[in-house]
Amino acid sequence: MSTLSYAMSDSMTMLRRNLKHAQRYPAMTLSVVIMPVMMLLLFNYAFGGALGAGIGPAAEGGAGGEYIDYVAPGIILMTATAGAVATAVGVCVDMTEGIVNRFRTMSISRAAFLTGHVLGSLIQTLIAIALVVGVALAIGFRPNATAVEWAAAAGLLALLTLGLTWLSAGIGLVSKTPESASNTPLPLTFLPFLGSAIVPTDSMPTGLRWFAEYQPFTPAIETLRGLLMGTAIGNSAWIALAWCVGLTLVGYLWCRSAFGRTSTR
Repeated sequence: MSTLSYAMSDSMTMLRRNLKHAQRYPAMTLSVVIMPVMMLLLFNYAFGGALGAGIGPAAEGGAGGEYIDYVAPGIILMTATAGAVATAVGVCVDMTEGIVNRFRTMSISRAAFLTGHVLGSLIQTLIAIALVVGVALAIGFRPNATAVEWAAAAGLLALLTLGLTWLSAGIGLVSKTPESASNTPLPLTFLPFLGSAIVPTDSMPTGLRWFAEYQPFTPAIETLRGLLMGTAIGNSAWIALAWCVGLTLVGYLWCRSAFGRTSTR
């Protein structure tokens, strides 16, 4: 068996380990779902009337659309950012509890530990995204996407989740405690609020509008909204893909470097 085959086999073993942990301790996975669902309910039922009237039909994802059709794509994307916290905590717990030192004494591929965590977190987050989509549909979200557009939207969310997962795995590697690992990724969770998730960027003050338009989540939100609701995408898709690839590459290289430097804690 080749080195690559051993690495893939070890990674699948680590993936099964992490998925079993998720089954035994579902609280972290549920927390990934609960916050976006609460935001979806809050903005739809508490603020939807005022915000929807201010945005106007032209920006609400289709002719005569409700505010839920505008806000749902942004909240769905926020689920991917919420998954970053769970990834960082999971990696940090393994690092601080000493299990990694035991793995290092065994004949296990060095890449398997992080690959298993990343793939496990990716699967859990995508399941959480599907659950949030289901809630959005239940409370009135009505996308007009075709099957191809749904597939493209799923691909974008998966790629963004992969990038954020590698980045949050790096946070988990360098964090000293699970508490710090859970706090550090929180800005990622709320960054979509400073984009076009809740209101269009052209309604913001000049300085904030500039930040909102050039931060990584706005092009991803606009692309997702365009795919699901038929609004204009422009060059947002290419910018979103570039951000996703960049986040994945930076996160992966950071993880390799940080994991190589870690020693017994």
